[in-house]
Amino acid sequence: MSVTPAENAASKKVPLRQLGNSGVEVSALGIGGHHLGLIARERDAIEIVREAIDAGVTFMDNAWEYHEGKSEKRMGKALAGGWREQVFLMSKVCTHGRDSKTAMRQLEESLRRLGTDYLDLWQIHEVAYYNDPQRHFMKGGVVEALTMAKDQGKVRFVGFTGHKDPALHLEMLSYDYPFDTCQLPLNAFDATFRSFERMVLPELHKRGIAPIGMKSLGGEGDSAKKRAISAQESLSYAMSLPVATTVSGIDSMKVLRQNLKVARGFTPLMPTEMAALRQKVASFAADGRFETYKVTANHEGAVGRKQHGFKSEEEMAM
Repeated sequence: MSVTPAENAASKKVPLRQLGNSGVEVSALGIGGHHLGLIARERDAIEIVREAIDAGVTFMDNAWEYHEGKSEKRMGKALAGGWREQVFLMSKVCTHGRDSKTAMRQLEESLRRLGTDYLDLWQIHEVAYYNDPQRHFMKGGVVEALTMAKDQGKVRFVGFTGHKDPALHLEMLSYDYPFDTCQLPLNAFDATFRSFERMVLPELHKRGIAPIGMKSLGGEGDSAKKRAISAQESLSYAMSLPVATTVSGIDSMKVLRQNLKVARGFTPLMPTEMAALRQKVASFAADGRFETYKVTANHEGAVGRKQHGFKSEEEMAM
């Protein structure tokens, strides 16, 4: 059977998926904002974002605290000049237990840095401490800011993120707030160790909340570097799960193109292929060595540490 020009063009684009019950479609692969701040030259970061958009990537991830605002500023510059209209723009609010006034101030700063008057999605960042849900839902807490921002038209959708423990995600959900999205770590290792895939993903679908996957390589890519699983296998596994998008940290054009090679015209793995990958990494998964965000505080950001009374990594190294 011959392939039409339209079908051939579609096969070279990153496919779109439904964002939960929102009625909106987003690309199956997303660009992580944190890594944009790690790139040595700003112009290289801008080029990565724009090449990704040209390839069909629409989902843009960021957070108020990433590199003290540098990541948002870089993304804002990349989206200037008509690029903003081509993407679904998300950033995260980083109160870490502070009040709704702090949250709204952060929102205004994020909007200014990103060069936009609204966000498509605003999420509570890094639910990682065991009193976080209580703090977020307290009277005058950040959850009230989510509702306020939505009512004011400054954000279209709201959600929360975290990487520490599935129990924290389930506690956030237990308040029955109408979240539109939830971001969570999903990879082949997670499937058999304190599993978000098994414990949280079904609950999100039950509630009609769009799952946003992250940390497909375990956050630092050590699993691929040590050849427990290849980068292509890791991303393929994560994108084959029933998620709206998989956010990937991209710090070079080489990594972007490797990821696009997987994402263009992506077809989910078969259940037998997924099971084989889970089995392949099972012996490495049991102690969390490739998911250190679950078993150490190494991935907790400096702003969150400060709000919870802990020293930053730099302070502890002194």
